[in-house]
Amino acid sequence: MDSRLNYFGNPLAGKVLKHINSASKVVSDSTLPAATQELVKIRASQINGCGFCTDMHTKDAAHAGETAQRLNLVAAWREATVFTEAERAALELAEQGTRITDAAGGVTDEAWANAAKHYDEDQLVALISLIAVINAYNRINVINQQPAGSYQPGQFG
Repeated sequence: MDSRLNYFGNPLAGKVLKHINSASKVVSDSTLPAATQELVKIRASQINGCGFCTDMHTKDAAHAGETAQRLNLVAAWREATVFTEAERAALELAEQGTRITDAAGGVTDEAWANAAKHYDEDQLVALISLIAVINAYNRINVINQQPAGSYQPGQFG
């Protein structure tokens, strides 16, 4: 399988990715727990059908010490007992924030209030930003049909 074009080798794409990557770095340096960040990226990527990002973030999470059990259960997090209440709130926000068109009202007040019980304002800003950024990456990769499976942890720095 080949991508539609060499997006990552294109100079214009490089300029676009520079800004998206900068936003991603701000979020990764925030106080939002790293494990939560990876879970959110994995779940949004699963919903969007982005094999490239799902491959990347499951491998990065495993490399950082995440268990196979938790990684295998991200897609079924509602029925899984291996996630904290805070992680569950973040996953719910990620799902609703990713599936905006599925509900005319976007993210529900209930999902927001639940997340706000577990995260301070800066962490909520990081969580919103993370959901937006991973959705941008997912859309780039899905539109371009970026192949998945060959990512190595730390490959992009």
